Amino acid sequence: MEIVRSWLAALFETMGIQSGTGGYLDEILICVTIFLLAFLIDLVCKKGILGAFRQVAKKTETDWDDLIVDRKIIDKAIHVIPAIFLYVTLPLMFDAESWWFVFTKKVIVVYIIAIVIRFVNSLLSLSNDIYQRRKQGKSIRGFIQVIQIIIIFIGLIIIISILINQSPVALLTGLGASAAILTLVFKDTLMGFVAGIQLTANDMLRPGDWITMPKYQADGDVIDVTLNAVKVRNFDNTIVTIPPYALVSDSFQNWRGMSDSPGRRIKRSISIDMNSVKFCTPEMLDKFRKISLITKYIDHKESELHKYNEKHQIDNTILVNGRRQTNLGIFRAYIESYLKHHPQISKELTCMVRQLQPTDTGIPLELYVFSSEKRWVLYENIQSDIFDHILAVIPEFELQPFQAISGADIRALKGS
Repeated sequence: MEIVRSWLAALFETMGIQSGTGGYLDEILICVTIFLLAFLIDLVCKKGILGAFRQVAKKTETDWDDLIVDRKIIDKAIHVIPAIFLYVTLPLMFDAESWWFVFTKKVIVVYIIAIVIRFVNSLLSLSNDIYQRRKQGKSIRGFIQVIQIIIIFIGLIIIISILINQSPVALLTGLGASAAILTLVFKDTLMGFVAGIQLTANDMLRPGDWITMPKYQADGDVIDVTLNAVKVRNFDNTIVTIPPYALVSDSFQNWRGMSDSPGRRIKRSISIDMNSVKFCTPEMLDKFRKISLITKYIDHKESELHKYNEKHQIDNTILVNGRRQTNLGIFRAYIESYLKHHPQISKELTCMVRQLQPTDTGIPLELYVFSSEKRWVLYENIQSDIFDHILAVIPEFELQPFQAISGADIRALKGS
């Protein structure tokens, strides 16, 4: 080190700079020179290493190197090089026994630790981004945040121990006595961490899932899962923030099963006026046979009922005797056949038309089927088209849908 100091002193003399009698001018000039060299090293590294990496990243087809450039990962790491240079050349600037030497050494070490912490945390964030791009599934952001918190905590302990000249172990021992206070302060973080583990381990929630949680007015897609919050974008584009532990302690509905299944359920009913239900006459059956979707059904059913009535010697002069087809039964068979032939109704899942308990609003005829199209807008269009058709064909079967009386009906009655 003395050789380097002598060389710098000789260099100053050749530049016409005279050394001070007390050596202070030498130290100031050496400090300025070393800091200028550190600045130049930082500049060269940025222009050289970082510039070369950017050029390589542009030419490659992979996206992870572009993420490194966008997140400035290398830029954050490069700052440690001039800091290490300052640490190595510190004996040239100050006497090892001086107060300035001890103080500057601590500052440089703390700066290096801070750079390393920042760099490692950036790498962890980068790994989360790459994971989410590669796998659209379980979120690891909560685990990443926990690791980042642990790294920051360890870094702070080391920095404090350096500043106060104490062992990190002694600091950790002292912190053990205040663990209860720390637990209280970081209660939400700890509960979020535990809840995040449960949500991930049980695969209860993923980014992109559609969830419904009326307690928090959440009805939309999960956009982010972090250590302290789960963000849901509702369908009205409002964003609801839910604590992770609330998703574990309370009930919520996840529609992922519907998205992963072959179809999305249609479950809706039409009320039929009970006064319009009646036995089919031969003329009605001849008319219904012309409907291609139920021709075979009517013939098969008539053959079955005819055999039954003959076997039991039923008096056919009265329709109430024996078994007869009704216009409601044929209409129900028509809807089933119509749905089974519909190109956008799933053939793998349940397809059923059933009667529900009659009420004062008529006989509910419920459709229980699954649309093979699960996207919301298209699904609603398919459902609407089906019921448009059903409502239009009801009169063809001499049935009437039930509808509460309106003002127009009353005016029509008065006019008649």
